[in-house]
Amino acid sequence: MSKHIVVDPITRIEGHLRIEAVIDENNTIVDAYSASTMFRGIETILQGRDPRDCGLLAMRICGVCTGTHYQRSIEAVEDAFDITIPKNARIVRNLIQGALYMHDHVVHFYHLHALDFVDVVSALSADPAKTAAEARKWASVAGENPYIDGESEFKAIQDRVAKFVKQGRLGIFGNGYWGNPHYKLTPEQNLIGVAHYLQALDIQRDMAKMQAIFGGKNPHPQSIVVGGVTCVQDIQNPARLALFKSLLLAGRKFVKEAYLPDVYMAGTMYAGEATDSKATFTELMGGKGVGGTGGGLLNFMSYGDFRLDDTGFYKSALLFPSGVVLGGDISKVVPLDQEKIAEDVTHSWYKGDKPLHPYEGQTIPEYTGLDRREDGNAYLKTKEKYSWIKSPLYNDTRVEVGPLARMVIGVAAKDKRITKYVTEFLERGKLPVAVLFSTVGRTAARAIETNLMADVMVEWIDELTANVLAGDKSTWTEFDFDKVSVSAKGRGMAEAPRGALGHWVRIEEGKVANYQAIVPSTWNAAPRDHKNRLGAYEASLIGTKVANPEQPLEIIRTIHSFDPCIACAVHVVDTKGKELAVYKVDTSCSI
Repeated sequence: MSKHIVVDPITRIEGHLRIEAVIDENNTIVDAYSASTMFRGIETILQGRDPRDCGLLAMRICGVCTGTHYQRSIEAVEDAFDITIPKNARIVRNLIQGALYMHDHVVHFYHLHALDFVDVVSALSADPAKTAAEARKWASVAGENPYIDGESEFKAIQDRVAKFVKQGRLGIFGNGYWGNPHYKLTPEQNLIGVAHYLQALDIQRDMAKMQAIFGGKNPHPQSIVVGGVTCVQDIQNPARLALFKSLLLAGRKFVKEAYLPDVYMAGTMYAGEATDSKATFTELMGGKGVGGTGGGLLNFMSYGDFRLDDTGFYKSALLFPSGVVLGGDISKVVPLDQEKIAEDVTHSWYKGDKPLHPYEGQTIPEYTGLDRREDGNAYLKTKEKYSWIKSPLYNDTRVEVGPLARMVIGVAAKDKRITKYVTEFLERGKLPVAVLFSTVGRTAARAIETNLMADVMVEWIDELTANVLAGDKSTWTEFDFDKVSVSAKGRGMAEAPRGALGHWVRIEEGKVANYQAIVPSTWNAAPRDHKNRLGAYEASLIGTKVANPEQPLEIIRTIHSFDPCIACAVHVVDTKGKELAVYKVDTSCSI
C-alpha cells in the first residue's frame, strides 16, 4: 500500500517549504508536491514608487541573495531608460555578483547541503592518519594540494566533535538521520567533510567581506544606482583593490583545495545512484543525457549573465550564455525569447485564469486553505491550489534553472570556457556526463561553477585595476529622469546563484505602474501548472528510493541540491486579519 509522507518544514534552506510525497510498497516515490507556506508580496509594495528607489526595496525580497535582486531591479529600470553603464561600473557589478556566487555556493554546500552526504557521528570512528591520506587522495584527483592533511589537525577536530556528543551538545547536528543506510561515505571521508564544514565557517565570512568592499556592506549592499555605481573611492584606492584580490585568492584556495575535492569524493561515492548510464562525456556530447536519481525535468533554462564588454544590455558577450536545453539533449541549445515567459496560478493561492507575461502579471492573493484528514494532519489540496509560489512557464514548458542549467547550456552552446571546466571535472573524476542529470550532478555543477567563478574574478579585478590606472574614473552615466520616465518598461534578466532571475517594471509618469519578479525558486519550487505538469522539485523526486520513510533523507538531499530560497520577502498572513505576533528588536544586543 502507498504511504503519504509530509516533510514540513524543510530545514537548512531560506524560507518556508513543505514537501508531500507518496511512496509505494517498495518505498519509491511515485508522486510529489512542493508548496511554499508563506506569501511573498513585494510586487504590490513597489507599485506607485519612484523607479530609482526600486532596487533598495526589491533587495529585501531576500536576506541571502540580496545583491542580485538589487542589481536586477536597477537593471530593469536602466533597460527601461535605455542606459548603458560605464566600464568600471560593469566590472564592479560583476565583482559584487561574483563574490555573492562564491559565498553562496560555499555556504550552501557545507552548511546547508553537506550533511545530506556526511554522517557526522560516523566521523567519530575515523582513523585520523587514514583521514589525512584520504584527504590527499581526493585533492590529487582535483589536481591540488589538500587544504589540510595533518593527522593532528583531523584528530583535534574529531576530539572536538566527540566532546560535543559526549555532553549531549550536538546542537545543529543533533537531529540528523545519522546511521541511515543511504549515507555512503566512509568514517574517514565523513571526518574530512566535518573538518571542512567547520573551516568553511571562517572562509565564508571573508567571502562576504569581498562583496562589502565595493557594495558598502553585506547583506544588502547599497552602492548600485540607476546609471552605475557609487563606490568611487573604493575603485580609486589601490589598497581596497588589493584587499579584494587577497580575499579572493584566499577563497579561491579553499574552493580548489577543499570544496572541489569534497565534491569529487561525494560524487564518486554516490555515483551509483546518479545515473544508469555508463556513457562517456564524448559519447553523450552528441545526444541525450540520462537522468539518475533526482534528475527531474531534464529541461534547462538560463537568462545568461556577467557581461564581458560594454555594448549594453542584451547585446554584450556573456560569461554564462543564455538559452534553453530540452530533454537533456546537450547537442543543441534553443535561443531564449523573453516573450515566451509567463506565470500560471492554477495551483497557486492567487487569483487568475490564464498564464500572463510578467509585464502584465498580477499578484492578487487567494488563499483557499488545506485539507483535514482523520489522522489529525492537515494536507495540501493537491487537486486545487496548494502553494504561494506561482508556476512559471517558458514557451508553455516547465524548466529547471540554476548552476546545473548554466553548465548544461554552456556545454550545449559550445562555450569554450564552460566546456573546459565541465570536461576537466568529469574526466578527472572519471565520471560520465550523465552524472550531471541527477541530485549529485546538480551539486557537482555548483562546485564546477564556483571553481570557474573564482578564476575569472581574478581576471576581472586585474581588469578593473588596469582600467583605473589607465585614467578611466567614470562610474555613472547621466540621464534626464523627467524625460525618460514618462512612459517606459524594462526588464532585468540575468542569473542569481540559484538560477534565472527576472525583474520586470512598467513606468508611467515617473512612477511604477506594475512590477513583477520571477525568482529562481519560483521556477524550481513551483506547483503543478494548468496542464497538471510537475514543477522541477516535484519532478526530481519521482522514482527516488527512500530507505526509511521516518527519515526522509533522500527527499531532503534532492531538494537541497537546488539550494532553495523560498521566502523572498514573504509575509505571514492570517486569513482573518488577526495580528499574529509582535517583535521588539534590541539594537544594543551584541555577540
